[in-house]
Amino acid sequence: MRSVAAALTGMLALTLLMTLGSPSTAAASCKSASASGGLSVSSGKCKPVRKARLIRGKAYAPASAPARVKKVIAWANRIRNKPYRYGGGHGSFFDSGYDCSGSVSFALRGGRFVSSPMASTGYMSWGKRGKGRWITVYSNPGHAYMIVAGLRFDTSMTPGNGPGWSKSLRSTPGRFVARSPGGQF
Repeated sequence: MRSVAAALTGMLALTLLMTLGSPSTAAASCKSASASGGLSVSSGKCKPVRKARLIRGKAYAPASAPARVKKVIAWANRIRNKPYRYGGGHGSFFDSGYDCSGSVSFALRGGRFVSSPMASTGYMSWGKRGKGRWITVYSNPGHAYMIVAGLRFDTSMTPGNGPGWSKSLRSTPGRFVARSPGGQF
């Protein structure tokens, strides 16, 4: 009886290997599928992107988020509700108020994605072209904001107010350039 069970287990493992490929192939398949939004069979090591939660204005990263993404969210939370100040956050990451790109720079600094503050025009060529899996910065010559784990971090939700989180996303076609850190982010 044991030999029959062992043979069946071996046959099942061989069938799965032939169907799915090696674990590294399955992981690569998962990575490409998640980038395209498609579905794939994987080894189980691939976790789908989950959205961050927004509770009373504070964002909470999903457990499946990479550590650097969690840091971006934590740093953005540190300056949410700071006052809006044109040019704020450009001379130094630490400031009493922030404008749009200053707040994006501060949050991205938390995840070690930028080493110095940038203006919105700088984000038009930063990182990789296109949307990221976890982080996408949208910019044009006059404004910058970002989507992190499905939440928008922006200064334009309420006129006169500084940086904050929102579940509502902006309409961006043709008006903003989408950039991301690249890689798994």
